[in-house]
Amino acid sequence: MTDRSRPVPSARLARLAAFGQIAGGVATGVLGEGVRRLARGERPQLPDLLLTPAYARRVAGQLSRLRGAAMKLGQMLSMDAGDLLPPELTAILAQLRDQAHVMPPRQLDTALVQAWGPDWRRRFARFEARPLAAASIGQVHRAVLPSGQELAVKVQYPGVAASIDADIDNVATLLRLSGLLPPGLDIAPHLAEAKRQLREEADYLREARQMLRYAALLEGDSRFAVPRPVDDLLHPAVLPMTFQAGAPVETLAQAPAEQRDAALGALIDLVLRELFDFGLMQTDPNFANYRWQAQTGRIVLLDFGAVRPVAPETAASWRALLRAGLSGDAARVREALGSADLISAAQDRRHGAAIEAMIGLVLARLEDSRGGVFDFADRSVAAHLRDRAAPLLADRDSWHLPPAEMLFAQRKISGTALLCARLGARVPILDILARHA
Repeated sequence: MTDRSRPVPSARLARLAAFGQIAGGVATGVLGEGVRRLARGERPQLPDLLLTPAYARRVAGQLSRLRGAAMKLGQMLSMDAGDLLPPELTAILAQLRDQAHVMPPRQLDTALVQAWGPDWRRRFARFEARPLAAASIGQVHRAVLPSGQELAVKVQYPGVAASIDADIDNVATLLRLSGLLPPGLDIAPHLAEAKRQLREEADYLREARQMLRYAALLEGDSRFAVPRPVDDLLHPAVLPMTFQAGAPVETLAQAPAEQRDAALGALIDLVLRELFDFGLMQTDPNFANYRWQAQTGRIVLLDFGAVRPVAPETAASWRALLRAGLSGDAARVREALGSADLISAAQDRRHGAAIEAMIGLVLARLEDSRGGVFDFADRSVAAHLRDRAAPLLADRDSWHLPPAEMLFAQRKISGTALLCARLGARVPILDILARHA
């Protein structure tokens, strides 16, 4: 078995040095790729040299060692880019979701001593040193209390909370130096919002409160299971919770079609309830945040650090877009996209035909499912959308960032759609959407 334990660099200088290694490695890789392309008679542009598997592999490896906010941003890219990046790049970046490094035992022990004192092991009948899972901000261990109760204990990586601001600033600097972002694109407000959200995710006391809120909101809903925090062991950097058995949500791909489609339909319904009923949304759709209980048919919901309120105006914008889509009126959808600031006036003016074509593709696909099911496994429309979007992506002067509130919701929506596509869900999507219109 491969040893994935690596100390988390917690000192500011150590993390800065790691970013320097990323930049140096990227520069070397870009130079080599540029020479190769010139030898073939090509005239490569810098963004083209950066969007290569070699570059993605180098960055993914470094970010997985850093963990924290840097790795979190890489995870977001791997999901948010969806069908826009070449498949080989998406696959490499997906390693940030699935293959995080873990803390060595000594570093883990130091973290738990800081939380519970030197005799922390006496609190448990058993504490498994090998983690069940490892992510960007912490890793999860299985434990048993003297009473026999099983727990899942999430332990935060040392130094992660204190490094959030610097990590995001360093990633932003790398993006600017890379030329991947247009010089005129103002990302400062979104960087500030990302820092705020990640600081909240690193506060395990806050996450425990959000976990309890979701448990209350979903009380009596047999489709979902939510763990509960264990108060007397709770610490800002350690989150003990009741253990919920379950398999990776990806195992639903092998489940009977009826079970698979019911579970994924429930997740779609949950997103809409978050948006329009709860006024509260867990905005991180990482697949590892869901588990599947084959015996009960329930989806286990995990990781409530990214829970944030949904502003009434944000919900209203999404509801207007939903109703426009259900109406089948392309002009109305285009207007709703503009009103929600999901497309800019410049994009609408310069690429109106491409935008209309993309809207038409989506509406036609929805119309085809009327009275039946929507087959998420059919990715042909995604390929056509990527082709139609090419002029917008190439026109870097018209690039536009919607408001952060819209982007957080969009991330959850697109991530859920991606999960449905990966698992081949076939659901009565129009019926589900109509219930919330």
